[in-house]
Amino acid sequence: MADEEKKPGFFANFKSILYGMAGHDMARYALKTRGSMEHLFILITMGDLLGIPILPPYYSLRLLPYVVPQISTWKRRMLREKDLTDALA
Repeated sequence: MADEEKKPGFFANFKSILYGMAGHDMARYALKTRGSMEHLFILITMGDLLGIPILPPYYSLRLLPYVVPQISTWKRRMLREKDLTDALA
């Protein structure tokens, strides 16, 4: 009997429903916006990797250690073909 999990109470269920109604869409939009801003930042600082020289290389090299983990996913996202359905999602 000690191994049985407790069922969530009324308050926990109400909290989940309220989050689903009000907060879930905002949280998804915030994450999507954050991702877009990060990719834009990397484009501005490391654009020369794609042939878009925006900032002088000195500043790009100073920021390089912070950007290295995201470069491969950023390149893949920037170089993939865009479709009309991508804008809708």
